[in-house]
Order: sequence, then C-alpha cells, then structure tokens
Amino acid sequence: MFVIKKLFSGSEILKEALSKRIAIGAFNFTNMEIVQAIVSAANELKTPVILQASSSAIKYMGFGYLKAIITAAAEEFDMPLVLHLDHGKDFEICKRCIDEGFSSVMIDASSLSFDENINTTKEVVNYAKKFGVSVEAELGTLAGVEDEVNVSENNAFYTNPDEALEFIEKTGIDSLAIAIGTSHGPNKGKLGVPKLSIETLRKIKEKVGDFPLVLHGASSVYSDSVKICNDYGADLKNAFGISDKDIKASIQNGIVKINVDTDIRIAFLGAIRRSLSEQSSNIDMRKYLSEGREAAKDIVLRRMKIFCNS
Repeated sequence: MFVIKKLFSGSEILKEALSKRIAIGAFNFTNMEIVQAIVSAANELKTPVILQASSSAIKYMGFGYLKAIITAAAEEFDMPLVLHLDHGKDFEICKRCIDEGFSSVMIDASSLSFDENINTTKEVVNYAKKFGVSVEAELGTLAGVEDEVNVSENNAFYTNPDEALEFIEKTGIDSLAIAIGTSHGPNKGKLGVPKLSIETLRKIKEKVGDFPLVLHGASSVYSDSVKICNDYGADLKNAFGISDKDIKASIQNGIVKINVDTDIRIAFLGAIRRSLSEQSSNIDMRKYLSEGREAAKDIVLRRMKIFCNS
C-alpha cells in the first residue's frame, strides 16, 4: 500500500466536528489549481479539510499526478488533511484508492436494494479497516447529474430513518451520506430553490445518535457567481442551490461533512471566462488559471465560514 504522509482518516476529524457542532468541508478537485485554492483557504481559516476526487477525476489526472499534488499539499498544510474517494461505485475502485494511499473512501451502492447495499458496503469496510481507512456509504438517493452520478428527480428518494441505524450497525461504516432534499449539479429541482427536509434529518439523528452524517449535493450556487459566468458567455439556466440558512440548520441537526463541487466549478469557470474576455490577447495560461484559482479560493472560504460558524 502506498502511503501519503500526514493524511488523516475521515473518522478522525468528523468525530471532533461532532463535538464542536460544526461541519467539515469536503471539496472536489480535478487539477492542481483547485487543490491549491482549497488548501490555501483552509490554511487561512485554520480548519481541517477533506480533498475528494471522483472516479472520473482520478481518470482525468491519473493516480501518479494526483498523489504528487496531494503529497505537496500535505507538506504545506498545517491542519488535518483527508484524501477521499467520492462516489466509488464498486469494491474494485475503493480497493484501488486504498492501495494508492487514500485515507478515506466512499462506496456508493445506494442504487442497489437495501440488503445488496449492506453486503457491498461491508466488503469495502472489511478491506479498508485493515489499513485504517475510513468508509462512507449512502442510504437514499439524490437527484442530479455530476461525474458518475446521474439520477432523475423521479428516482430520488429520502433516507428512511428506520433503516439508517440498521444499516450503520450491519456495515460498520464511519459516516453515512443521507438524502434529505439536496441534489448534484447546478440545477437543484424544478420548482425553484429547494428546501431541505430538516425534519427527516432530525428523525435520522434521533435514530443514530452521535454518528457522523454527510450531506452531498450541497453547493449553494450563488447568484453572483452564476451571473459572472453568464455575463461572459456561459449559459447556466435555472442554476440554483441550497440556501445558507438550510445548510446552517443541517449542521445544527447533526450534519458534520458537507460536499461541495459545483460552487467551485462555477467560480473557476466565471473567473477564467472573464479573464479571457477582458484580456483577449493574452496567451499566458498562468494568468487566467491564477484568476480561476483565486475565485475558487474565495468560494471555498465563503463556504468554510458557514460550515465553521465563523
């Protein structure tokens, strides 16, 4: 097993977040600039952070480049850092990531039956525990399209509170992603800004007690970020996300890990589009990538401050 020095498991930092009633931001990355933006923001706020990559992001970067970037990030980061696989679809991708040095993995077998989800998840847990790697699983299904996730609204459903505790006990997972009204991507519903079912969250929390719960599809898709993209040629129609008010309410009721991807994509894209438009003769990619990186850092700071109640 390859070891990336200075990485923490997800369970180590999520337990502390539970005691402090805050959430840890889990931010997706696909290149060096996004990693730099996330780590710089976390260093500035002195908060632990989870860097996470989907299977398609890993395919894009390659394990070699990914590990080199994360190793460099870990060396300059003063707080606990987790490297997490987001939405691993089967045992093989989870095993490969564990073998390559990831300190946390998610097995997403939520599209299977309850019993099949348990069996698949248990297989990953049994392997991960040999190496001290934490495991996240999902119960319930989020709508939306993002990387490996593609679920229609009609096929999405909330997590059943009565099943949550049984699932945790039978699998031995370290954290559970639940479905309470979020969705992946920038278009979170057809009837306007979605509202989270905080009541469903409360019922789940009553069942599972002090167990780390995770919120996927939680980008806020801020209108100012969307406007910059659209002002410079993008076509992001009906793009909206989860309100800061609902995010804060979810943290108060037991959510300790919050996933963010779309917000970073939109901020990064907007800054690059603006730079290329306003400096049409520029051919130096360092210029527009630096502006994208700064915009990504700003949005990460914005989200982290909400998650940490700062």
